[in-house]
Amino acid sequence: MAFEPSSLRLDAAVHALRCGGVIACPTEAVWGLGCDPYHQQAVERLLAIKHRPQSKGLILVAAATTQLDFLLHDLPPDARERLTASWPGPTTWLVPHRGRIPRWICGAHATVAVRVSAHPVAAALAAAWGGPLVSTSANPAGARPAQYAFQVRRYFGDSLDNILPGSIGSAQRPTVIRDLFTGKIHRA
Repeated sequence: MAFEPSSLRLDAAVHALRCGGVIACPTEAVWGLGCDPYHQQAVERLLAIKHRPQSKGLILVAAATTQLDFLLHDLPPDARERLTASWPGPTTWLVPHRGRIPRWICGAHATVAVRVSAHPVAAALAAAWGGPLVSTSANPAGARPAQYAFQVRRYFGDSLDNILPGSIGSAQRPTVIRDLFTGKIHRA
């Protein structure tokens, strides 16, 4: 069962993020790795730990839609309504970034993947951080995503700066990734 972490644990995770750290926390369906999206070295370290190419891009997870307003404020009303109707929850949307996101986050894409998490630990972390965070599954590229903290430790050992305690949510699969304007599903 998922629970909201103590303020002491959140403070330690936020401190690790502010220092350029890479952390792990439970999300809706799997454990995730996270870091400050504006700290290039942290993102590069996360990608190296996962053996993931930068060109694929990363997800930004937030605690509330307001944390993503810098990307969403100029969307057409019907598009914004689609987003807000699905959040918080397990739908990740690809939205145009219009140069507002560093290339090390969006990779080779004109869009960036964004989600408002319904998971209490992921949402509490983004709220304590005060903005969106990088979120990607906790697994080396090609391996199954971790579903338990011990798997995170097995995969990454001492490579992580913090592991927030908790359990994953009840979703059976990682979040759906859908293009906001075309409706195309990129991951089901």
